[in-house]
This record gives sequence, structure tokens and C-alpha cells, in this order.
Amino acid sequence: MKKSFFHALVLVTAFFCATAVAAEMAPDALVKETSQDVLEIVKKDKDIQAGNKQKIYALVDAKVLPHFDFKRMTQLAVGKSWRQATPAQQDALVKEFRALLVRTYSTSLSTYKNQVIDYKPLRMEPSDTDVTVKTVVKQPGGQPIPIDYSLQKNADGWKVYDVVVDNISLVTNYRGSFASEIRQSGIDGLIKVLVDKNRQSETSSAKS
Repeated sequence: MKKSFFHALVLVTAFFCATAVAAEMAPDALVKETSQDVLEIVKKDKDIQAGNKQKIYALVDAKVLPHFDFKRMTQLAVGKSWRQATPAQQDALVKEFRALLVRTYSTSLSTYKNQVIDYKPLRMEPSDTDVTVKTVVKQPGGQPIPIDYSLQKNADGWKVYDVVVDNISLVTNYRGSFASEIRQSGIDGLIKVLVDKNRQSETSSAKS
């Protein structure tokens, strides 16, 4: 299960490569067009396929970040304790959670092996500002993996605030461990844990 979740993240990453013009697109069209564009880049880029982390990080930094609502994602992952955090603590949580997710996606990006995405029809009203775009990833020799994108329309376009991979929510996947850490060590304790994880990832990347 964890392996499927990890390998499916590459398709999650693929979604977020979009131009400013794409912000005006319908959410399902945005998912389809940008996924196809990024997967085509990955298939042609031997450095990314070989795991060139610096190149992968640069790609994710340039193309992924603008299409996440990291503040809302962090708020949902932290849960009710978010209201107890000071503005400075909230900023730190968003920064470190974003770094954690970016490194997770970056690591998974090099695992793409010709998966195919089936895009399900989206039913939405013109006034809708919160939708779920459903897709299914078909893997050679493996079971299909459903991936659902939760998007909200903000002033600057559609932003993703959660991804559900094989019925596992990215946000709620972290919520339990975050709550446990907050109970034991408070908000600052959670921030320290995230900082330490990101530093360990940076050290590992530098050695590889």
C-alpha cells in the first residue's frame, strides 16, 4: 500500500505544472493538459529519470509550488491546533510542510514508468468553487490507482488543497502524526520535527 502511494505521487506531481493562462481553465481540463505536458517532459528527460535531484527540485520549485494552496493544506493537516499557533508559528509550519511535500514529490518524480492516466468526467456547476477531479492511474503489471484532486477556486485561479491516492488523503495522512507530536511537544515541537526531517533530506541529497 505504501509503495503504491509513493509511486502514485509522480502522477500527483505531474498535475501541477501549469502556466498562468492555465489558471483560467476548468479544473478538469487543467488536470488533463498539465499532467500530459509534464509526463512528456519526464519521459524525455534522462537526468530526471536517473534521479538528478537538483534538476528535479528545480522543476518542482518552478512548476509545482504556484498551484498548491500550502497554507490551507497545512491548516487542514494541523487541524484544530492551528488556531493555537501564533502567526510566526503558522508561517513556520507552512514553510516546513511545503518543503517536506516538495521533497516527497521530487523523489517520486524519477519513478515514472509509463503509467497511463484515465480522466473521469467532472460534474460541476458554473458557480462551484470547490470540486474534486477524479482520475485513475493504470500501471503496467499493477492494479489501477485512483487519484482524486480537491481544488478550490481562489482569486488567482484553481488551487489544490488535498490529494487522495487510493482512498488515502494526503492531508489526513499527516494529521494523526502531527496531532501526536503536538500533544507531546506542542507546536514548536512539531516545527522542530519538520525542520529535522527536511535537514536530513538535504544532507542525504548532498551526499548522493
